Amino acid sequence: MGTSNRKPHIVGVGQSEYTKWGGIKDRSQFQVTAEAIVSAVRDAGLKVTDIDGFTSFSNDTNHAPLMQVALGVPELRYSAMVWGGGGGGSCGAISLACAAIESGQADVVVAYRGLCQGQGQRFGLFGGDRPHSSFIFPYGLFAPAQMLAPLVQRFMHDYPIKPEHLAEIALNARANANRNPNAVMGGKELTKEQYFASRWIAEPLRLYDCCLETDGAAAVVITTKERARDLESKSVEILAAAHGSGTGWGTGPLGSHNMPTETYCSTNNRRIAKELFAKAGLTPADIDVAQIYDHFSGLVLMALEDFGFCGKGESGAFVEEGNIRWKGGKLPINTSGGQLSEAYVHGVNLMIEGVRQLRGQSTSQVENAETCLVTSGLGTSPSGAIILGRS
Repeated sequence: MGTSNRKPHIVGVGQSEYTKWGGIKDRSQFQVTAEAIVSAVRDAGLKVTDIDGFTSFSNDTNHAPLMQVALGVPELRYSAMVWGGGGGGSCGAISLACAAIESGQADVVVAYRGLCQGQGQRFGLFGGDRPHSSFIFPYGLFAPAQMLAPLVQRFMHDYPIKPEHLAEIALNARANANRNPNAVMGGKELTKEQYFASRWIAEPLRLYDCCLETDGAAAVVITTKERARDLESKSVEILAAAHGSGTGWGTGPLGSHNMPTETYCSTNNRRIAKELFAKAGLTPADIDVAQIYDHFSGLVLMALEDFGFCGKGESGAFVEEGNIRWKGGKLPINTSGGQLSEAYVHGVNLMIEGVRQLRGQSTSQVENAETCLVTSGLGTSPSGAIILGRS
């Protein structure tokens, strides 16, 4: 990132209520998304008329030009969206906003996501609109859990990763969600016995290894360092942002499954991780808390390795030692409950939790947290991540 007064800062976050899939019936998905944007702008101490840019990802149907009209944004100077499936572009949307801010193409950019799948297309539902998936549909890989399960199975075959290690990801998320009144699963405890009694979705993934399906919307407001200084809200600096894809990945497990052998059971983030830490001038040891995209538990274990928090094949032992837990862990993760237990908003809720941690506002607050890693969807193409720092 640059060192000028145009260095990007997150100055506002906002969200709707989160409900189970199909739970929001009184407003349209577009309206719920607009409400989340307004909430984020108010949190920043700005007005909607200050917005001049929008970014999103993955075929977002809440189109920016229509959002401009609905909110009364005077001039739309910048709008952009990242290609790719699911939440792989979530941090990419932040990266695009940073590019717009630093280059002077926009001054106040909102990155957003809204999902009310009970009102329209259900993400992950089998359909013929993805020709690249013709390579995997004949083999019965119709839904994301089925598409990504082979990566986790290979990972567990090649390295000492046990079902108990996947369970720890799910149990940690639920424990954190139980402290979060906004979490969909906040009032429901999860025991190890319940985890192992749950049904298979796509072996080795059980029910609680798979993210929720929820309705809701979330948004973050990005502006310049200079503008952030004049606002009353606590800003959070974007120390680094990166997104992209590795050699030979194509559309990865959502497509042909013919990624290179050496990166097959990975999150497609090894290069991105090196680039990200170099940009931020940090190492993995400098990260105080992380929000890791938890669509499926096994990919979280891979991310701990790919981002350098432990060695290859060591993530199982890392979580077994309690290192991801809120109290006493070296690297507390997904402190709002993540997408396994808070809500599935394609990762934007993870960004909001990262900001809250550095503002000191989390329901599972990490003491003296100054840095936070947030990742995009894992094992997708593209993928990405950001590093946030307390201002």
